[in-house]
Amino acid sequence: MSTDTPTPSDDDPSRAELAARVEELEAQIADIEARADDDQPKMSIIATKGTLDMAYPPLILASTAAAFGYEVTVFHTFWGLDILHEDRSKNLQLSSVGNPNMPVPNAIAALPGMDKMTTKMMEKRIEDNDTATIEELIDTSLDMGVEFQACQMTIDLMDYDEDDFYDGVTTGVGAATAIQDMADADIQLLV
Repeated sequence: MSTDTPTPSDDDPSRAELAARVEELEAQIADIEARADDDQPKMSIIATKGTLDMAYPPLILASTAAAFGYEVTVFHTFWGLDILHEDRSKNLQLSSVGNPNMPVPNAIAALPGMDKMTTKMMEKRIEDNDTATIEELIDTSLDMGVEFQACQMTIDLMDYDEDDFYDGVTTGVGAATAIQDMADADIQLLV
């Protein structure tokens, strides 16, 4: 008479041995996954300025690094926080005074209304060149997994409402978190 159930032999592992082997394999897989996450390069950017010309560098660098597979965090503090503020980011200005690359001498750049004029000139150049807007770069970066962090101390100092920031911005972040993020990053930039 034949049976369909195999008969255990003395060489077969016990249930306890199989369970231990499964645990060991699961631990090895978890270790491999953890190392794979650690292998992803990290970039940390600190954005401190909120003028039109200084809003672009952290956004361009963040979106480009994310496209290359970097885990990217951008910590916005002081005037850099205006980049993440939905209303303020649409009205960032370009200072014509003290900018040696402006085609306007400082004596003329200091005249009333010159910042508004140079801002309009730059906005036209951005539009004519079909360059992404600040809002488009933020949306693209968020879609690519970039974490934008808003400095809590600056939010309190500037009396901003956390609801005024773009959806997806992490609020309530302190300097200690930003420093730890920089310490863990492969590339650290202050913009």
